[in-house]
Amino acid sequence: MIKTLSLTGAIHEWLQSSFSAGWANFIEWILIAVAYLTFFAVAGLLLVWMERRIAAFFQLRLGPNRVGPSGLFQTIADALKLLTKELTGTENADKFLYNLAPYFVIVAALVSLSVLPFSAELQAFDINIGVFFIMGVSSIGVIGVLLGGWASNNKYSLIGAMRSGLQTVSYELSVGLSILTMVLLSGSLRISEIVEIQRTGGWFILQGHIPAIIAFMIFMIAGTAETNRAPFDMVEAESELGAGFHTEYSGMKFAYFFLAEFINMFIIAAVAVTIFFGAYLSPFGITESLPWMGVFWFMIKVLIIIFLMMWFRWTFPRLRVDQLLTLEWKYLLPLNLMNIVLMAVVIWLNWTF
Repeated sequence: MIKTLSLTGAIHEWLQSSFSAGWANFIEWILIAVAYLTFFAVAGLLLVWMERRIAAFFQLRLGPNRVGPSGLFQTIADALKLLTKELTGTENADKFLYNLAPYFVIVAALVSLSVLPFSAELQAFDINIGVFFIMGVSSIGVIGVLLGGWASNNKYSLIGAMRSGLQTVSYELSVGLSILTMVLLSGSLRISEIVEIQRTGGWFILQGHIPAIIAFMIFMIAGTAETNRAPFDMVEAESELGAGFHTEYSGMKFAYFFLAEFINMFIIAAVAVTIFFGAYLSPFGITESLPWMGVFWFMIKVLIIIFLMMWFRWTFPRLRVDQLLTLEWKYLLPLNLMNIVLMAVVIWLNWTF
């Protein structure tokens, strides 16, 4: 019987046999970086196209349909336009911080991607505080937003940046507490262990009963707010602030902010799928017979959650700032705290499946 090696395992063994240990590890790091950068660019372009098509569907219009099949190459054409567009900015901007800000947003999104399990074999880093790591690193992105808004020397950019800081700090509490509720159920912060527990006991959305469902609903609301998407897009309220914090950005610097928003949406969806819906596990309880079946199920689940987030955008009107903060501090946060206690009671009485 021929033993089938996974793709990543085969590459690792070939590098170890062909190069010294130091060079093999260095080349592996380079390959991982290239793979994630490629995924970042491709996923961002596809999500932009998906957003446009879904928006057209909800608004009973066609959407992009000229460039490529079903307008699939439209976002590639837009990316080429941004690549060749002149980089402009205000004369009184703080040049160093103005140019540095987009990289905070990009790096935070890329590092967060590195611990997500696309399958049992495709996970760059599986650290013992994986969930806490994602929460910590993803919150760094708001620094780029604040720097970009302040360094642009534009009052609309500054207002957008301050709104972003206010919104992110507020809703990070609900995101973190909803995740903490599920960490109580799993008893682990390591992502691979969280997935394997769901392999034997079923998805956490089912194991945790009502507290898990409440945690998922809060996570989706707060996660949508964290990504500054409608109906929580006060940061980029076009009718008030132009483009918000990136009003003074153009070309690829604007594209960095634009792509990071969609990748952050992917990260929120991927975390929801990992913690609540078994990540790459089949919904039918079938063990993955092929190495890429895990990737297939993971991406299907993530796309469903992303569709739900896009559905939010084209259904609900934008909230006012006071409504935004009232929702978090008066409703979501107290509900989250009570839900954690409820989950602890469920676990203590062993009411989980």
